[in-house]
This record gives sequence, C-alpha cells and structure tokens, in this order.
Amino acid sequence: MPILALPFPAIDPVAIAIGPITIKWYALAYIAGLIGGWYYARRLVMADRLWGVVKRPVPTDIDDLVVWVALGVVLGGRIGYVLFYNLPMYIADPIEILAIRNGGMSFHGGFLGAILAFLLFARSRGLNGYTLLDIGAVVVPIGLFFGRIANFVNGELWGRVAPDFPYAIVFPTGGPVPRHPSQLYEAATEGLLLFIVMAVCARRFGFRKPGLLGGIFVLGYALARTGCEFFREPDAQLGFLFGDGVGPMGGGVTMGMLLCVPMALVGLTYIVLAATGRTRPKRTAEAEATEEAQAARAKA
Repeated sequence: MPILALPFPAIDPVAIAIGPITIKWYALAYIAGLIGGWYYARRLVMADRLWGVVKRPVPTDIDDLVVWVALGVVLGGRIGYVLFYNLPMYIADPIEILAIRNGGMSFHGGFLGAILAFLLFARSRGLNGYTLLDIGAVVVPIGLFFGRIANFVNGELWGRVAPDFPYAIVFPTGGPVPRHPSQLYEAATEGLLLFIVMAVCARRFGFRKPGLLGGIFVLGYALARTGCEFFREPDAQLGFLFGDGVGPMGGGVTMGMLLCVPMALVGLTYIVLAATGRTRPKRTAEAEATEEAQAARAKA
C-alpha cells in the first residue's frame, strides 16, 4: 500500500441479514432520507410564519406525498441511469434494466422523477406545484447526504487517483492506487452544506415566493456537483466526454458536469422569476397586496 493512503474501512454492505432476507445500507439510506424528509416537511408546513397568504399543503398531504416521491425517485433514477450512462448495454440486454440489485441509479434521473411526482401530486390536490417543489428543495439534501454515505460504505463511485493526498483511500474495487474519497466530498457539499443553505434560506424567505427555494436548490446542487466532479472518477463506460482529465484538477468534462449545466440555468431562471413575483398565482399576489395595505394603514 502507498505511504500516503488510508485503508478502506471493511464495512459489510449488508446491514441486516435474517436468513435469506438481506437489507443493504444503500436501502437504509433511501429509507432514512425519505423518513427524515417527511418529518422535516411536516414541520415546515406547520410553521405559520413561513407561509403568509400562500396556500400550503396540510400534514396529511405530506404523508401521501412521500409515496409519490419515492416512486418518482426510484423509477426516475433507474431510467436516468439507463439513458444517460449505459444505454448500449441495456439495449443489448433489456432484461438488465429490471436488475436494480446490480446497481445503477442516476441522481439527475431521480431528480426529474421526483419533480414529476411533485407536480402530479400538486395537480391531484389542487396545490401550487412550485410550492411543493420548494418544500422538496429544502428536505432533499437529507437524502443526498445519506445516499453518498451509502456509496462510500459500498466502496463505489470512488474518486480519481490521488497519490499525494494524505487522506486518500485504497478502495477494494478501485485498484491498488489511493483515490479521493469523493463520496464523502459529495455528502459534505451536496448533502450537509446544501441542507444548511436551504434551511437558512427557508428561514429567511419562507415559502411566500413560490419557486424561489427550488431555484436556489437546483443552482446550489449544480455548483456543488460540478465541483465534486473534479475529484470523482468518471464512469468507466463513458470516461471524459470532452478534454482529458489527469489528476484531480486536470480538466475534462464528465457526464455529471454536462447534466449540471441545464440544472444551473433552470435554477437561475426560477430564482429571477420568483424574486420578481412572476410565479405567484394572481389571487395570492392580490391577497399579499391587500395584506400589505392593511399593515400600512395599521401603522399609520
């Protein structure tokens, strides 16, 4: 083993085994993310000071929404991986699309699946789709954090070769060379840091401008993921799409970076639209104007 490297902690990917039934840490990460997001979302919809006159879901709506989002994330994540990362293999062997046990989930696909679930649920309950997306934006980093920790436990999605980095790790499936623990970088930035940013923004802006928090999250994730991609090894079947990456900061455009470009543009667009009031329903805008006028008269 190289001198500047840490041994990979030998953690069994299977968390619980009862006879033929096994539960992996990755499955528990999904469960933890959903339960944590559900609990936090319920707290958010019950906080009166965050909402003003904007129509909000009730706690029982959040209970039902979890099921829709779980399906959207799983189906979207799998379909996204098939389309974005390994389409030729799945065309050659379509039955493998159903073999989720073999791995293969795309965050960007799961993200689109979750958005579709939010919008369909909002339509079914007569709610503002932007508002539900804002709630999701605040709670999603919880799932991202646990998911990246599970990636580390599984010894997958490791980083680029880092022979001179004192905290590099030799992963069991990454060859004999030390690599960046990029899963932990993503857990820290896409998960913990983005969770703090979204919590502060929710406290500062509330949900009074539909689409604002969603735009902040999308932009924030795109920036965090792009930064981490400089340390993450590209998928073997794709490599670098453009350029050539040598070392952690050697350049080279990956699929993860490419998919973050439209995310950043969409995030910026919705921040502007929400900040200028263009995403608010007309009735909400009129109610806010009336509320402001009444407050002004009270002060006078």
